[in-house]
Amino acid sequence: MQLITDEIRRQLPPLYTTENASDPVAWVKYFTPDSSWTWYATEFDGQDTLFGLVQGLEEELGYFSLAELQQARGPSGLPIERDLHFQPTPLSQLRQQSWT
Repeated sequence: MQLITDEIRRQLPPLYTTENASDPVAWVKYFTPDSSWTWYATEFDGQDTLFGLVQGLEEELGYFSLAELQQARGPSGLPIERDLHFQPTPLSQLRQQSWT
């Protein structure tokens, strides 16, 4: 599966451009189908580094690597996938949905 398409590359704001936004938008969702880890990207450097919300053992904002997502495997050996049905969503809504 292609984790980032040309369309997603065009939509994702460059790194640091939404750091003062009160409620940044996640443009793409990645997840492990065999565990509870999820990554929501809000910014992209155009090469490898993404920034956004990571929900795993804890919930935090941080940087993550596209190359590492492509290589990583979940506990059963399944690769990380892109949610093909995900619609751009403000982070505040994602936090309410996943952690309530």
